[in-house]
Amino acid sequence: MPFSPKLERALTALRNGDFILIYDAKGREEETDFIVAAEHVTPDHVYRMRHDGGGLVFMMLHHDIAAKLGLPFLAEVFAQAADRWPALARLAPDDIPYDTKSSFSLPVNHRETFTGITDTDRALTIREMARLAHDIADMSKEEAQQVFGERYRAPGHVAVCRAANGLLRERRGHTELSVALADMADVTPVMAGCEMMDHGTALSRRDAMDYADEHDLVFLEGEDIVEAWTQWSG
Repeated sequence: MPFSPKLERALTALRNGDFILIYDAKGREEETDFIVAAEHVTPDHVYRMRHDGGGLVFMMLHHDIAAKLGLPFLAEVFAQAADRWPALARLAPDDIPYDTKSSFSLPVNHRETFTGITDTDRALTIREMARLAHDIADMSKEEAQQVFGERYRAPGHVAVCRAANGLLRERRGHTELSVALADMADVTPVMAGCEMMDHGTALSRRDAMDYADEHDLVFLEGEDIVEAWTQWSG
């Protein structure tokens, strides 16, 4: 199906390893995130995210990849472990003001990293997750999880978020918006992101748009992605 010129620019940017900016929605987080396809991430990408973004540098995985790797939602891990550590039950994320659940899974480091926090280490952790997703495509779950454990350790310095099973039909956070774009761009649906911060608050939508204009980046609204993906996915 034909996409709008702006969306086509965004998909091309993702294929080329360039950043795009995504603003989720008014009344939700009301945040703009740097987004880039994980398979292209370099130390320069990580530097720019932490320098110009300032939020958390994280990865976003398609539900099917996360499920095959056995990556749980972190809230579910806490709930399962609450009998042994009761404090975890008291930390349940049942009052998130902008959503019904968190997409956070485990934080990881690639086993070839040192501390895991440098730009070089985090780029390796992110980029190799896209490679892993490609490598496990024809593996069984057991084989995939074996390879995952051979390549990664936890805890680590890059948070993993896993998309909802129905993608934008179930949840419309940056995780689902980004993975939906990856599907439409036909890139490995493992993405990297970082929230854009200001002095003590999230960067305003207007300022994020100005940044996009200044640096020739595509700025997308969540609703535009939802509309395009709904038509594309049928």
